[in-house]
Amino acid sequence: MHDIADLEGRDIPGVGVASTEFIDAARLQSRALGFDPAMVFVAHPIQDRSDDEMRALADEALARIIESLTRP
Repeated sequence: MHDIADLEGRDIPGVGVASTEFIDAARLQSRALGFDPAMVFVAHPIQDRSDDEMRALADEALARIIESLTRP
């Protein structure tokens, strides 16, 4: 969240990507920082996934990430 806030503060678009386990935490931290970043959430958990499974998650999220980066 802090990284995205820093990027946005320098006029560099950013999108946070996290697993669905962190939806509430992201919302709370966003409020605490007074910042509403673009976020994309992927299926949880991720730590035990194979490389192929991680690629599939990334492929699935890519369109949402690009949309978030390019929307006005």
